[in-house]
Amino acid sequence: MADKKRRGEDAGDDGLHDEVVDEVADDDATGDDAEEPVSRGGTATRSKTKADSADSQSKTKAETGRVGLFGRIARFIREVVAELRKVIWPTRKELLTYTAVVVAFVAVMLTIVAGLDFAFAKGVLWVFGSTS
Repeated sequence: MADKKRRGEDAGDDGLHDEVVDEVADDDATGDDAEEPVSRGGTATRSKTKADSADSQSKTKAETGRVGLFGRIARFIREVVAELRKVIWPTRKELLTYTAVVVAFVAVMLTIVAGLDFAFAKGVLWVFGSTS
């Protein structure tokens, strides 16, 4: 499941970047910049030919229709599982070490805050006096 392509990518897109670089290099070599503008930033894209644009306009709604609610939920869960497989999980030893560090830090901060609270309470009672 981790080998699946991301949304919007086809299996045929693997060689796309090399192909586009060669096309851009050929365009620069011939000096035909007036035919197509070449994008220099971001990701490389393949320009559509007239045949490709005619094919994309003739697609029916069933081919280009939106995915239903359950399809979107299933895709979300598949993407979550794929991202969780990329996570570098800590070993048991690392997990226990990190847990001990966090517990020790929280204990130290709790002691500091409790000490300051006690000191300020005594200070306020000393300044304003006690009613008892």
